[in-house]
Amino acid sequence: MVGHNDSSVAEKKSSDPTNDIPNFNAENLQSNMKTIYYSRTFLSIIGGVIAGISGFTGLTGFILYFLVMAITSVGLIAKAGFSIHSYFDSWNRVVLDGFFSGLMSFVLFWTFAYDIVHIF
Repeated sequence: MVGHNDSSVAEKKSSDPTNDIPNFNAENLQSNMKTIYYSRTFLSIIGGVIAGISGFTGLTGFILYFLVMAITSVGLIAKAGFSIHSYFDSWNRVVLDGFFSGLMSFVLFWTFAYDIVHIF
């Protein structure tokens, strides 16, 4: 993950207390968001395959999805060194963004793996 202080341009801070707002590099923030979306999509696919092979149906499969997404959020926070504001502008970026975007991949691979293992 790329922090907001990793830019190649040296930043000068003034002693003005109104200038204490953190500055984020847009490219670094965008790169971090891509990392979140890719990891959530990948883990939702893996979770879907696990749910399908395990034979989960109905609510238990969706509980597995929410569990996988919660573990992903904790893993991303740990990867950031529990210093979220160094890499993102808010906690919502890590915890909630992309939470439901991986649901389609999860359901697709869940039904696909379930059909291959348990029906055919």
